[in-house]
Amino acid sequence: SPGHHPRIERFMVHAMDAQWHPRYGRPSKCLAIGQADALESEPLLRWTYFVVQEYLDKHTLAKKVEECLNIVVKRKPDEPISVLAAELMKLAPSEITKIIGRQIIDSRGNPTVECDVFTHRGMFRGAVPSGASTGIHEACELRDGDKSKWGGKGVSKAVENINTIIAPALKGMNPSMQKEIDDKMREVDGTDNKSKLGANAILAVSLACCKAGAAELGIPMYKHIANLAGNSKMVLPVPAFNIINGGSHAGNALAMQEFMILPIGASSFSEAMRMGCEVYHQLKGLIKSKYGQDACNVGDEGGFAPNISSNVEGLDLVNQAIEMAGYTGKVKIGMDVASSEFYTEDKMYDLDFKNQPNDGSQKKTSAELLDMYREFCAKYPVVSIEDPFEQDDWEPCTQMTTENICQRGIEEKCCNALLLKVNQIGTVTESIEAVTMAKAAGWGIMCSHRSGETEDSFIADLAVGLSTGQIKTGAPCRSERNAKYNQLLRIEEEMMATGEAVYAGENWRHIPF
Repeated sequence: SPGHHPRIERFMVHAMDAQWHPRYGRPSKCLAIGQADALESEPLLRWTYFVVQEYLDKHTLAKKVEECLNIVVKRKPDEPISVLAAELMKLAPSEITKIIGRQIIDSRGNPTVECDVFTHRGMFRGAVPSGASTGIHEACELRDGDKSKWGGKGVSKAVENINTIIAPALKGMNPSMQKEIDDKMREVDGTDNKSKLGANAILAVSLACCKAGAAELGIPMYKHIANLAGNSKMVLPVPAFNIINGGSHAGNALAMQEFMILPIGASSFSEAMRMGCEVYHQLKGLIKSKYGQDACNVGDEGGFAPNISSNVEGLDLVNQAIEMAGYTGKVKIGMDVASSEFYTEDKMYDLDFKNQPNDGSQKKTSAELLDMYREFCAKYPVVSIEDPFEQDDWEPCTQMTTENICQRGIEEKCCNALLLKVNQIGTVTESIEAVTMAKAAGWGIMCSHRSGETEDSFIADLAVGLSTGQIKTGAPCRSERNAKYNQLLRIEEEMMATGEAVYAGENWRHIPF
């Protein structure tokens, strides 16, 4: 043991500078003459040298360290050790060494999946959101179904799939090869909707690997995503702040789920944030004066949930708040109707669906609902309507727009924008493919959070990397929502330093790659 033999310790320190004599098999060049003599007189010392030299040769450490030292000397940094460490780290192999999944809690108090991906460069974490209003075409979110725990919403099965199936399948893969990683997980799953392993298990790993891949390449994640997509021009999105909550997100009687504001008239993302926050505070004061302090309680996404039942009343409140903040013309209105939530078996839309049973007096046909939207757009500065009809009620959509995302939508011209929710499709690669298809059809892209969120800010980088032009991640309230907005502020700062900061602004509807 070197710890018990000082002479071996000294020899090991200088082993890299020694050269074996061609005849005598001992160092002909040593930092200390006595060390060469020691090799002949002490077999243990000689054996130690062989072991050390063999290890150095196997990994070409002498050459690698010398190259890195030369780089440091050439640069002459004030603090050389950190530079040397960074250069040595670049020589580490690009591989996933370990993957760990776990159950954590989302913003609604429900379990969700988190994953840590380890490489030689560190640990990288991804956490999966979950929606309250979910579609039948979404990738399968795997839940335990044990009603005695977490109301059946536990995700221990998904976590187990990460630890026992996905982790060994991906070990050793290059984290920067996102498509290969995502394709491998889909291959192991073997289903169309990821129901075997769970889309929540697959997505957690996909997100973490994307972060690890960016670190592997030494670039910000938004640039890594842009490179994966073949996008040469990154754009900061217009934020769509959800400032009044209804539908499945709030306990009021409001049928339509979200009333949003979009500061398209801002000159930068940071100015858009200021506008959004100022309108939000004006709305709070307005609601308090009209409905009392209790009406200022917020919903799942940080928007206010006053006890109103009329959609027109909600639009009036938002429009008045915009005027009070002084941003008429610069801040527009968007809506997420989430109409599938109140689509009935008789193919009607029940605007009183939260009140059951009811007399059916507020039921609307598709045509009547379309007329309502026309009235909204004529009276208010409404520029975006999400999910205006039930997800399989295609025909009325063709009367509103000209193009759509999935192939059927593109062919039948049913929509003109894609709402991008990474957990609905299940991998980063498939998200990029969906955006590429939508942009090729001339669509706009809205990058979106879910009502059950985590502190993971991945979608902020995704929105910039894919130049979506729009992002919605709730009101400027609640930390899991602001985590995304704050990350966008950091990205803007970084892009400004390199002269790359471009805000979508008036061009928010469609930004081609």
